[in-house]
Amino acid sequence: MVTTVILSMLCVHLLCFCVMFLLISTRLNGKRMGMEVFALGNLLLGLAYILQLLGGLANWGAMSVVNHTLTLCAPVAYVLGALRFFDRPTPVWQPLLALAAVYTTVQVVVQAAFGAEARHALLAGSCALLFLIMTLAVLYARRTVARDLRVEMIVFAVLIGGIGALNAVKLLMILQGGLAALDMNSGFQKVFYIYMSFLGTVLPPCAVWLVLRRLTDELRTMAAHDPLTQLLNRRGLMEGLEAHFRSRTAGPAYLLIVDIDHFKRINDTHGHKVGDLVLCHVAEVLRATARKGDLTCRLGGEEFVLIGLDTDRAGAVQLAERTRAAIERSEVPGTGLNQPIRCTATIGVSGEFTSPQALDETLQQADAALYRGKTAGRNRVEHAGV
Repeated sequence: MVTTVILSMLCVHLLCFCVMFLLISTRLNGKRMGMEVFALGNLLLGLAYILQLLGGLANWGAMSVVNHTLTLCAPVAYVLGALRFFDRPTPVWQPLLALAAVYTTVQVVVQAAFGAEARHALLAGSCALLFLIMTLAVLYARRTVARDLRVEMIVFAVLIGGIGALNAVKLLMILQGGLAALDMNSGFQKVFYIYMSFLGTVLPPCAVWLVLRRLTDELRTMAAHDPLTQLLNRRGLMEGLEAHFRSRTAGPAYLLIVDIDHFKRINDTHGHKVGDLVLCHVAEVLRATARKGDLTCRLGGEEFVLIGLDTDRAGAVQLAERTRAAIERSEVPGTGLNQPIRCTATIGVSGEFTSPQALDETLQQADAALYRGKTAGRNRVEHAGV
């Protein structure tokens, strides 16, 4: 009786959170982060447990076969939802339907050949193996796609590993004691469904937390980056400088202002769409020529900033000349024009600075050098100390 009540409450939890996930997915405006697939996983598992309550655990029949198939498909749905959460687009219905068809067929064959005990052992063994693979996948994701969620991934790995261990124990109990191990009133079954209820209560809020974490991270990134070029904006540049100079071993920095020559002429001649392509192209050149750790920023209009960290004057001038030459040599792709578009840039280099508070003064130095370069004919590098 106690196990039946626990299982009933688990069904309610799963179906309620299924509805909640669906509602959340409709509010994410296209980027659903796998929430609709998590909802599907909850629905499948909830239906499996409802069938278990209605038909009993060990009975042979269509209801039991569907129960086992849904039980195995539910965690696979969670895996597919997790892939979508980490921006790995993947089909959902095709693999789930294929798995359902294959596992249903295997169940019928195993039942006919070896009996109900073997069929239940098959489910326990399959779930144990699946959850072991999921645990290893979560630990791997912690080191790759989820490096910013390391604590959360450890928690998920422990929780998933726990249900995998319980399924492994269930497999051994079935092999040793037969279907009696599945008695709903046994101590093991109570522990099993109490743990499942715990997961059903804890994991959905954890999933919501991950979505909120992802959304806030994206908002923070948007606030610190230029929407057109995806380079840092002034706010992001200041945050990068503050992070750099917080280090006790931080060396001096030099600021380069990169201004596209005759950009207004490009806009007037070819239109703003081509002008945007030119801006994005120059941004890509800056990313490619900047050293690892350097900061790249779009100030606005056709002006960019590149900050060389931990360098000296000779290194800053060399970086500026390399950037200028790379812009001059390259063509702007994707314009659709008969004649390729090339552009040049004039670069002003500041003196060294050693704190983020010096940014405004440094910008003025580099801007003065840039003005001299424009006056002297453009497509050149000028240093503030010259």
